Amino acid sequence: MKRLLFITVISLLSLAAAAQATFDLGIKGGLTRQDFTISREAYTADQILSYHAGAFGRVGFGRIFIQPEAYFNSRGGEIFQGDVNPVNVTTKFDFSTVDVPVLAGLKLFKSDFVNIRAMGGPLFSFVTSRDVDGPKFGTDSFRDNFFGWQYGVGVDLWFITLDARFENSRNSVIQTSDFNARTNTFLLSAGIKLF
Repeated sequence: MKRLLFITVISLLSLAAAAQATFDLGIKGGLTRQDFTISREAYTADQILSYHAGAFGRVGFGRIFIQPEAYFNSRGGEIFQGDVNPVNVTTKFDFSTVDVPVLAGLKLFKSDFVNIRAMGGPLFSFVTSRDVDGPKFGTDSFRDNFFGWQYGVGVDLWFITLDARFENSRNSVIQTSDFNARTNTFLLSAGIKLF
């Protein structure tokens, strides 16, 4: 197995070295739909729709590319505790992050004007602001940073780039004595290649 992995890596590096390097730099923005997975059944969360905006770079070697990004992401939601009588207890919250994904990808279809891409990689998120309105937890329940994964597909139409991605956090974003919450996020974005 190790030998097969080694041969595969060497083959990919050889192909990348033989291909001419390309570089793109641009700006992007779009919609973020976020949901939470909560560790206790008594708690549920509503999905919210927000936005993200930032910049991306892409270094390519033939069909293979690396795409680092940095963008501001507005997030939030509502968490309900349903086992409290006589009414549900709701906590509303908003928080913002600076997200830094580093994606590796493959151009499934490549031409001068149209590219279809598949990509995935790690995501590092740094919480920049927090606001909580409700009794179940406070701003101190948010982690300062968290780690996750992003994966998805994209299309390039000349200098326009469109992406659809899923994101899953690997550690808790909110951590209280009652529950932990992780994010499940869908991002839809459009960008413009400046270079």
